[in-house]
Amino acid sequence: MPKKTIQRFMPDPEVIRQHKSLRLLGPWMQRASLWHLNRRSASGALALGMVVAWIPIPFQMVVAALFAILVGVNLPLAVATVWISNPVTMPVMFYAAYLCGTWVMDWPRTGFHFELSWHWLTESMHAFGPPFFLGCAILGIASAAFTYLVINSLWRYAILFSWKKRRELRSTRTPR
Repeated sequence: MPKKTIQRFMPDPEVIRQHKSLRLLGPWMQRASLWHLNRRSASGALALGMVVAWIPIPFQMVVAALFAILVGVNLPLAVATVWISNPVTMPVMFYAAYLCGTWVMDWPRTGFHFELSWHWLTESMHAFGPPFFLGCAILGIASAAFTYLVINSLWRYAILFSWKKRRELRSTRTPR
């Protein structure tokens, strides 16, 4: 993909820096690595977003943004990746985390009955909490490692392919 096409999809860093809620981060938002799209920054941002997507908390985008700033990976990619866990996919993801945790801990699976109340939440954390949180950690780390390796490998392959294509093009040119 040409550089101009990629830049069209990336938000303008200056507009984001001037946003009133982000001005508090001042000099940290000036780091070039937060806005550049290269192999290290992209694969790190996508892996970071995958880890945060498995954390069962509200405001995952804020957490991803803060960690992206601390680690120095592409900020927009890290924040966008968190949306893998959205209201449609979250029940499936978190149920898979619970199943993973019960399997690792050899924890008995119990019947699930949901109530929208604080009492139910506090009581169910004793029964579902430990395997659920362990499963979230395992699947978050595993999906981040997988994402990092795949994106890094695909990026390397794309570079090698473009070099090979460039060499072939040079060898077919006639000298003047």
